[in-house]
Amino acid sequence: MGHAFVKDVRAEEIAHEVIGAAIEVHRALGPGYLESVYEQALALEMELRGVPFERQACFSVDYKGHFVGEGRVDFLVAGCLVLELKAVESVSSIHRAQIIGYLKALRLHLGLLLNFKAETLRDGLHRIVL
Repeated sequence: MGHAFVKDVRAEEIAHEVIGAAIEVHRALGPGYLESVYEQALALEMELRGVPFERQACFSVDYKGHFVGEGRVDFLVAGCLVLELKAVESVSSIHRAQIIGYLKALRLHLGLLLNFKAETLRDGLHRIVL
């Protein structure tokens, strides 16, 4: 149990808050815009709700113990949740794999992939657990 369990519970709570904010953005804007529009709107909505986040958060990528570059996530929320946004016809396995890579690099367990082009956000919501 211990620290990892507390972190997982926090990530679940944060995920719930983020999903609520994303539903509000999708309800207000609908599915027709570019990803950058949703990113800006979701940042505003999370600020209004007091959800702490870092936008376009950079992280180190190591290969066999050596720094080989950096990655970037759309949002790192409360230091415990990876959030990636898309505005695509359908989410593919490569999008999921991308988040798994981010989770491994950041040593986190939970990521959300939100596709704002879906008719309802429920259809566009993908939870990725490492």
